[in-house]
Amino acid sequence: MTDAAPSLHARFGHIQRRRALVLGLLTLALLLCLGLDLMAGPAGLTAEQILRGLFDPESLELRHRIILWQVRLPDALIALSVGAALGLAGVETQTILDNPLASPFTLGVSSSAMLGAGIAIVLAPALPFVPETAVLPVMALIFALGCGGLILLVVRFVGGARETVVLFGIAMVFLCNALTSALHYIADADGIQQIVFWTIGNLTKAGWTEVWIVTACFLAVLPFSLRHVWLMTLLRGGEAHARSVGIDVARLRLWVILRSSILTAFAVCFVGTIAFIGLVGPHIARLLLGEDHRMLVPGSALCGALILSAASFLSKALIPGAIIPVGILTALVGVPVLLALLIGQRRRP
Repeated sequence: MTDAAPSLHARFGHIQRRRALVLGLLTLALLLCLGLDLMAGPAGLTAEQILRGLFDPESLELRHRIILWQVRLPDALIALSVGAALGLAGVETQTILDNPLASPFTLGVSSSAMLGAGIAIVLAPALPFVPETAVLPVMALIFALGCGGLILLVVRFVGGARETVVLFGIAMVFLCNALTSALHYIADADGIQQIVFWTIGNLTKAGWTEVWIVTACFLAVLPFSLRHVWLMTLLRGGEAHARSVGIDVARLRLWVILRSSILTAFAVCFVGTIAFIGLVGPHIARLLLGEDHRMLVPGSALCGALILSAASFLSKALIPGAIIPVGILTALVGVPVLLALLIGQRRRP
């Protein structure tokens, strides 16, 4: 027994050090992708110029300073914020619903945001105290949060049964997609083009205001997610096991769905619906870090940010002089990586 205890303790320490190393490598990869994203574009800014411009903006020419601080930096940072928010929302949604195919879009929040954006584009409603240029993201946010509120009511009504929550979310997806399709019949060609462009994701319209809002939302929600890491880890052992140790699963599910809805709503209202991040990011983090939510929560946020940052870089670098909608590339970046990790995991003895 005396030999077994130190051996077990040493093995656990080794696992924790390996996980910490993985988090460190993910952070380095994220910084590398951020640098590549800032360098991508026709202006030809070098890594030296970017570093100098970040710490001493006055050292750059005026046009390079404007390009770096008003165009590239907001685009690159919104990719990190949105990716981290969707990654965090994804891992919590998958755990609380015990469904590996769950994502922030499973609950219908993203589809509701798409419907709100479509109404803003086609009907152009006037909202009190909201500037005309902000009507679209505000409508998307209102509809997304409204969907989250409906889901919370359903959770309370059915006592937190995950099957009912998933079915209601799927119903909301189909309903919102049908209503968005109906808007196509009354929209002109320009309106249809705007709706389609919004649904495939676009980071280039984000400014500093959007960056600060999404980042503040993520930083406000993250402490509550970290507070529940032990409960979420126990829940991976099954609801019966979690209830046997005194966890109120229905209450926990209510709080997690609230957090996921808020994160998804603020993430998609400015940049459109960007698929796969909330699904692929947590799976990659889980394969690399295991089921311990103390590591899985920050790992999922890092993986989500890393995938979207890589997609943002590729969207500018693949075709010189053109920007590919980032939502198209998230699947091209995320899905092959996920498949490679899944195949590698299965081949392990």
